[in-house]
Amino acid sequence: QVHLVESGGGLVLAGGSLTLSCAASESIFDFNYMGWYRQGTGNQRELVATINIGGITNYGESVKGRFTISRNGASNTVFLRLSSLKSEDTAVYYCKARRARSDFWGQGTQVTVSS
Repeated sequence: QVHLVESGGGLVLAGGSLTLSCAASESIFDFNYMGWYRQGTGNQRELVATINIGGITNYGESVKGRFTISRNGASNTVFLRLSSLKSEDTAVYYCKARRARSDFWGQGTQVTVSS
């Protein structure tokens, strides 16, 4: 069973920055892609960013130019750098890994942006 553990969430002022981490229980290169999704109160879960096995990244429109996804294979960790944060970025952020037709999710980490 794959385990994904997110960390790094918290309370931050608008305009500030935060870095989230997702530690995987196995090599991140065993997955087709890994990524971050978020769900705000009353909203559907939405794409934030993904990075595939080849290192190609993809971002949701609302975070392009502000968020950056990266990875460290040695530590089996995927990161999400959140910058220029806005109140609408407040959400639970989830890490996801896709392998073949299976999706694995972490438990989520709360990010709250205060204006």
